[in-house]
Amino acid sequence: MILLFLEISFSVIIFNKFDIDKFINVFLYSVIISGFLSIITGIFNKKVNNIITSIILFIIGVLFSIQIVFYNVYKAFMSFSMLGLSDQLKSFMGETFKAIIDNGIYILIMLLPFILYLIFKKKINLEKNNLKSYLSYLSIMLLGIGLFIIYIYQNKDKENSTYALYKDVNSISLSIEKLGVTNSYLIDTYRFIFGFDEDILEVINKEIEPEEIVYDKNNLDLNFDKETKNNDIKKINEYMKNNLGTDKNSYTGIYKDYNLVYIVAESFSEVGVSEELTPTLYKLTHSGFIFDNYYTPNTLSTIGGEFQALTGLYPDSSILNTWRKGKNYFPFGLGTVFKNLGYKTYAYHNNWYGFQDRHKYLKSQGFTNYIGCYNGMEKRMNCKAWPQSDLEMIKATMNDYINNEEPFLAYYMTVSGHFQYNFSDNSMASKNKKYVNNLKLSTAAKAYIATQIELDKALEYLINKLEEVGKLDNTIIVLLADHYPYKLDLNSINSLSTYKRDNVVEVNHNALILWNNKMEDVHIDKPCMSSDVIPTVYNLFGVDYDSRLFTGTDILSTSDGLVVFSNRSWKTSLGTYFASGSKFVGKETEEGYVSNINNIIKNRLSIAKLIIKSDYYNYLMK
Repeated sequence: MILLFLEISFSVIIFNKFDIDKFINVFLYSVIISGFLSIITGIFNKKVNNIITSIILFIIGVLFSIQIVFYNVYKAFMSFSMLGLSDQLKSFMGETFKAIIDNGIYILIMLLPFILYLIFKKKINLEKNNLKSYLSYLSIMLLGIGLFIIYIYQNKDKENSTYALYKDVNSISLSIEKLGVTNSYLIDTYRFIFGFDEDILEVINKEIEPEEIVYDKNNLDLNFDKETKNNDIKKINEYMKNNLGTDKNSYTGIYKDYNLVYIVAESFSEVGVSEELTPTLYKLTHSGFIFDNYYTPNTLSTIGGEFQALTGLYPDSSILNTWRKGKNYFPFGLGTVFKNLGYKTYAYHNNWYGFQDRHKYLKSQGFTNYIGCYNGMEKRMNCKAWPQSDLEMIKATMNDYINNEEPFLAYYMTVSGHFQYNFSDNSMASKNKKYVNNLKLSTAAKAYIATQIELDKALEYLINKLEEVGKLDNTIIVLLADHYPYKLDLNSINSLSTYKRDNVVEVNHNALILWNNKMEDVHIDKPCMSSDVIPTVYNLFGVDYDSRLFTGTDILSTSDGLVVFSNRSWKTSLGTYFASGSKFVGKETEEGYVSNINNIIKNRLSIAKLIIKSDYYNYLMK
């Protein structure tokens, strides 16, 4: 009863629902665990059994509470694979304490069984189990196991079924949604100790050829049969042999030798853009390439977003710790690619330069002269404010490259849009408060817009300065978000949105800026995501790259568009699939379509993980 109470409470608090499928999973699993715990708590005398029971109830309450707090801070669930990112938790310790206070009532609910047990334990009989008790609890366990196995196999062919989550699919988010917290902790613990990689599955690949012109592939002559004893690399090689890659197209190389300003903008979202308050952002999101179905999937905050933006690989929180160490070889890293083309390359950040080892992974991407706060930026701008100013960063850095004779690449990771969204703890919100004071919105929504005004000012200065020196016409500006502003509650997001968004798919809908002063407007309707940006940019600049080595794809190619979200939900041109309910909403599709897309996603996530884990590019390209 305690486990059911906690699971139901947690599901209602986080997901606002508790469906029948999850109830069956949780009920049967709780029966098994309860039988086991009843044996454990009856082995010794009453005093010791009381202590053991107290400890168990406390630990269970804490484990549930951890997921509530973690989700509140990051809009993601905690997995043991994230332990290598513990410094991120330390950096946001203040935010974590705030989340504990804000969710105090929910934490109290999770600890309620423990508290009530302390109060009433004298009235509860926890004498040492006799043989009859042991047999009863063992029988309950065996019955629960039998029924659970029958239920699992009865639904094994269903997409993202309980069977699949045990055997094939490694998603902490989907596991918690469908199996519950205690079950997910057990699966996650087992996979953390013994390791787990999803299998590479057979999929149906379809080529879409243009009607008039047939283009070459954006593929290189690579040897996928190089000798290796590494099983992970063997899996990748087999996948690459069957990967068709994407075609070149009418946009290939149209911006060859242009300058590039590539910006990953903290918590940027189209909901913060307006013609009146952020006119530069409005212009850039409504001209140039206009991506009507672009999404920014959130995978563990900024580091997950920057990983997608820089590598063109699908995000997986389990590999971020490896990536951030900067020891992987990236021949197609953004800095490396443009340096090899003869560009002068620069990288900047207006917060602490070493946060999450940014100085290490940017170096692996080819940026050897990266500057952030406290390795040089503090001499150029005010690094003591929180968050720091994007406008100050642009002003402080443009002279590094603006007068170069060679073409340049300037990479920026901004910070002005960072939470908290209020006027007391956010210097950018306070700075621009006068512009939003009269808006009839929540304080959080107004504060968020105020932070985006600072980003808008930075872009305005950037464009004006480029125009002043005669370099605007031959410069491309790319801007994508690291994630949507997940610390802005859904009601506030919807108060700014032109349509009502759900909290799984549409909350991630965003604008991607890919803009040049002289280009005609081009609307792109294909569903696309953050991982697709790098291959798209490389195609536009005529870079010789191999499209098979990315899990993202060139948005302007003829490949089918695909967006995958944190819980394995997805979106294509034919519709949207909600993983937690195994429900597809959209146009009529041929038999096996949903299963094939799920397999494609499994493969791409697995391949991205294996590429980082095995340092595959080092094996293949060196």
